Amino acid sequence: MSKIGRLFTIKTRTEAWLVIYAIAVGAVERARHYIELYPGTSGMILALACTGVVFVAGAKLLDSVRPEPAMAKAGTHTPPVQRRRTSLIRNRPRARPMRSGSGSPLSLHKD
Repeated sequence: MSKIGRLFTIKTRTEAWLVIYAIAVGAVERARHYIELYPGTSGMILALACTGVVFVAGAKLLDSVRPEPAMAKAGTHTPPVQRRRTSLIRNRPRARPMRSGSGSPLSLHKD
């Protein structure tokens, strides 16, 4: 069963594009039938819904298939830039501890 299951697994972007094409052909055919069956605005809305599903399904399929990794050029690797952690930056204003009697932790008013 696992061998048969592997036949239906989309592994490459080319396979994903072929599946999207098949979905699009079916959606356009169904949209054509909707326009004939329901003339007017209702048929057009159903036809647009059918063709709009192709965009949603196609986006999900393409996102689920990882792009093939690009080959790295020899000798051109640069290490990532080391950035400071935001918790170590001292130039941001900080909340002062709450003093007795005042309602706001930032207030310097003493009762």
